Amino acid sequence: MFEKQIQKTIQILRNAEIPLEEGLTNVEMEKAQTFYQIRFPSDLAELLSTVCPASKKFVDWRDFSKQNIERMKTALNWPIEGTLFDVEHNDFWMKSWGEKPESMKDMLKLARKNLKKMPKLIPLYGHRYLPSDPLEAGNPVLSVYQTDIIYYGHDLWNYFQHEFGKQKIQYDRITRKIPFWSEILDQTD
Repeated sequence: MFEKQIQKTIQILRNAEIPLEEGLTNVEMEKAQTFYQIRFPSDLAELLSTVCPASKKFVDWRDFSKQNIERMKTALNWPIEGTLFDVEHNDFWMKSWGEKPESMKDMLKLARKNLKKMPKLIPLYGHRYLPSDPLEAGNPVLSVYQTDIIYYGHDLWNYFQHEFGKQKIQYDRITRKIPFWSEILDQTD
């Protein structure tokens, strides 16, 4: 389905001298999704079944060593922990969370409750993430550093072109709103 985009992405990664490994098998992909309690949208699933970028900043979905599991858990929790950090230290509060409680303890409790409802973000490379919801191709890629969130690609393919091929993001092509994450972007514009 995404053969043309995948081949272009492979060429971009080769040009950037990113090591590439063979794609995940169906068993490996299912194991990673089950273990980390995530689902890959179809564009990411097809890419990962074809080829796996294998540099230090890319995630390793095959490695279930204790060290890599901790690294993956850190990456998966990074957006939540960063948001909580900004609630506690930078006076961040989402309008959709309602009235801000007076005590920090209550603020963090309410923020955590709301953050559990947000779509999970799948780590791609460093602090670049692909939303898992909706579970379909075409989600924008986000750069997430606490609540400093920006678009880093209007979709997965544009992300690779932007990050490694130096093509500009086509912001006018970002039409999909991601619950919670797009709210942060809209709130901080």
